[in-house]
Amino acid sequence: MKLELANTADITLTEPEWALLLLADPSREAVQAYLRDCLLLRALDTEDRLLGLALLQLTPASTQIQAEVKNLAVHPDHQGQGIGKWLLQQCQTLSREKGLDSLWIATGNSSLAQLGLYQKCGFRIKGIVPDFFAAYPEPIVENGILCLDLLLLACPLAEI
Repeated sequence: MKLELANTADITLTEPEWALLLLADPSREAVQAYLRDCLLLRALDTEDRLLGLALLQLTPASTQIQAEVKNLAVHPDHQGQGIGKWLLQQCQTLSREKGLDSLWIATGNSSLAQLGLYQKCGFRIKGIVPDFFAAYPEPIVENGILCLDLLLLACPLAEI
């Protein structure tokens, strides 16, 4: 597996890339809103086929410099093979190399597998935004759970 990086301001996303992004966030409008100023990380196989991707955004905070994984998705045929974990670790490494203090990620209350992955990679729940997904045009149901709340997780980069 290899990593390919691109600034989203310099590229036009392909339909397969959009399909992956919409797996993680089913609102195209929401993705378009946070897409600009992100670094696109593509996980490719040895024949340059897209396995998964992540969007990493650097964000200044009041006293720290942080990064946020805005989107992380793996093609359904390749899930459960460690690609999501590898992409998340690449985001951590890139953020740490830029001298950043912490890496944030958000997910829905119904995203049980994602919550497990993030915590295994050093993330801790730092906050909840109640009813964040209630305004989405279509209800999101995962694992038989209605997704309503946004969970905010952070990983202090000095500790990993």
